[in-house]
Amino acid sequence: MLKIRLSMGGAKKRPFYKIVVADSRFPRDGRFIEKVGFFNPLLPKAKKERVNLEVERIKHWISKGAKPTLRVSRILGEAKVYPMPPKGNNPLKAIPKKDRKKEKSEDKKPAIEGAKAEPKKEEPKKEVPKAAAPKAEPKKEEPKKEAAKTETKKEEPKKK
Repeated sequence: MLKIRLSMGGAKKRPFYKIVVADSRFPRDGRFIEKVGFFNPLLPKAKKERVNLEVERIKHWISKGAKPTLRVSRILGEAKVYPMPPKGNNPLKAIPKKDRKKEKSEDKKPAIEGAKAEPKKEEPKKEVPKAAAPKAEPKKEEPKKEAAKTETKKEEPKKK
């Protein structure tokens, strides 16, 4: 299967990508069929030199059945060559990291309390804890049996 994807180049901590058409079985930086552009993520988005695309060749390869990867489809979407992929659902991305941790700890407490109240009301959720409870009990009993065996072994050598 043909893919339009990024092939990494550049130096350490200075990435530079070629946009290439390659067989999906080939390695990321390995053999490719044709170079159709480049992408320099270090430059600001407003600069013209950040992305260079050979639009005619990209359209040709898409017509032949090549599928762009998610990152390349975003680049092509910004250039209005290919439809922009749908945005993912990441509601926490806009919230600063410090605030995310606070919200997670606050959200867990009500969620746990709400979860405890719900199984009592709903019958299907009652079955799930019953199935989980017998599995947990034998695990607790098994170490006790092993402990009892070790105690008996300790007593036997003392008697001899």
